[in-house]
Amino acid sequence: MSRTTKQKPIGVTAATDPLDLILRGGSLVTPEGVFRADLGVARGKIVRRAPEITDRAAQTINAHGAYVFPGIIDAHVHFNEPGRADWEGLASGSAALAAGGGTCFFDMPLNSEPPVLNAAGLRAKRALAERQSCTDFALWGGFVPGNLDQFAGLRDAGAIGLKAFLCDSGIATFPRIDSASLREGMKRAAKLGLLVAVHAEDGALAAKLTAAQKAKGRHDAKAFLASRPVAVELEAIRVALDLAGETGCALHVVHVSSPEGLALIAEAKAQRVDVSAETCPHYLLLNEKDVVKLGPVAKCAPPLRDEPRRRALWSALRAGQIQTIGSDHSPAPPELKTSDDFFAVWGGISGVQHGFELLFDACAETWERDLPVLAAVLARNVARRFQLGTHKGVLAEGFDADFCLLRPAPARTISADELWTRHRLSPYVGRSSRVRVTHTFVRGCAVWADGRLTSGVQPGQFLKPAR
Repeated sequence: MSRTTKQKPIGVTAATDPLDLILRGGSLVTPEGVFRADLGVARGKIVRRAPEITDRAAQTINAHGAYVFPGIIDAHVHFNEPGRADWEGLASGSAALAAGGGTCFFDMPLNSEPPVLNAAGLRAKRALAERQSCTDFALWGGFVPGNLDQFAGLRDAGAIGLKAFLCDSGIATFPRIDSASLREGMKRAAKLGLLVAVHAEDGALAAKLTAAQKAKGRHDAKAFLASRPVAVELEAIRVALDLAGETGCALHVVHVSSPEGLALIAEAKAQRVDVSAETCPHYLLLNEKDVVKLGPVAKCAPPLRDEPRRRALWSALRAGQIQTIGSDHSPAPPELKTSDDFFAVWGGISGVQHGFELLFDACAETWERDLPVLAAVLARNVARRFQLGTHKGVLAEGFDADFCLLRPAPARTISADELWTRHRLSPYVGRSSRVRVTHTFVRGCAVWADGRLTSGVQPGQFLKPAR
């Protein structure tokens, strides 16, 4: 006679079973507020959240005085592998992310070579990341003229979304999209349930203004800034919003650098366009004077804006007009960041390790007010927008045990020696920080602890949107 037994659901632990980990006495950060509680972890999941947990545990961490922050989901990185691993690489990039409190990244289809334009390319990058990443990850597919018939394959292979450039990307194998192809591609993406992200700068206007600066014999940082004013960004945002409204496509506007751009997006949302806005730490931390002062290490596109606009972005963030923040980590070897011609310098900021930490530092005097805002845009909103919300993004029972510990600390100066990126270049070197990320946990496993990567960490898992 056979006998059946009732099995516990995965992630559920009986009261008599010891937990794998208990965090005691930390201040848990949620989008709703900050409150003191213990966290219990078993089988990679949060299984208890209570004022006090008395269960037995294999490991206990004293989190008194620390803020337990949900694992940062960075939806915008360029780790450049395969093909340009000498620029960064999945191992070094994910290590730097973990050092900064990140537990998951979404890698862009460029600047890897070949770019991810079809299912085979996505599967190849996935295989590399599953071997090398110490954090969980998702992968973007590319959206360029000529690959629209690859969208279904990219979706089925698990692409988190599609990325298009409305200006030159700087990579010859990833050309900018024209308006006709953008419209047709958005129609197809909408039918497939694929979100489309756009780099919103008008390529024709940027080229015209760049030519005007060069005709004057100007090639310095100020000339570059003059060649890409806010109008270049706004024109492209308008085009993308109009087509998203026409086609019903879900749109994500990446690295919005201006309050005017956010206003256009807010207006479109009020008209029921399915659109979300991302900005980056560098637009909240730096301004156009830093481009002149720091040089190529602070070059990006769209460029850094003036100080009033930087301050206005903080106001918009606190008002809920920014849905996500991503690092747009885009490193390059030192030789590509050195030139007397600022237009020829590779544009990209390396900030995946310290950008988020410096956001925490920037609001250190108002943590109880601002940390919940950051928990929303760095974790919960990202998981929801990209359909990972059933198990990522919040410190709640049943969700993955992804979190980091933030501790207030005496001010230190960030040095190049502490960078885990392949090339120790960052505009944040030399800045002061009063925050330490002491631990980062991915699915209950510590991948970063006390200033170093832990040995024998579990490999990162590939994440697919739950369409």
